[in-house]
Amino acid sequence: MKFTSENKISEELVNSFDEKKTLELATRLEEDNYTTPFDGLKDWHLLRALAINRPELTSDYIHLLDQEPFDEN
Repeated sequence: MKFTSENKISEELVNSFDEKKTLELATRLEEDNYTTPFDGLKDWHLLRALAINRPELTSDYIHLLDQEPFDEN
């Protein structure tokens, strides 16, 4: 199942990922060449869901999830 704006991050989607699909996702995030910021955010949320539910697939890409602290004021 391909992740699109029409579907949500489901257990089925997370379980469909393997090392190859995770690498493709991480590569897209690394390249950051999205049409809209929302497309990148969708991939980021998908990688985050994988990190929570399938951490063995994301250990090499955890740096893509780290966020810099920022001041909201």
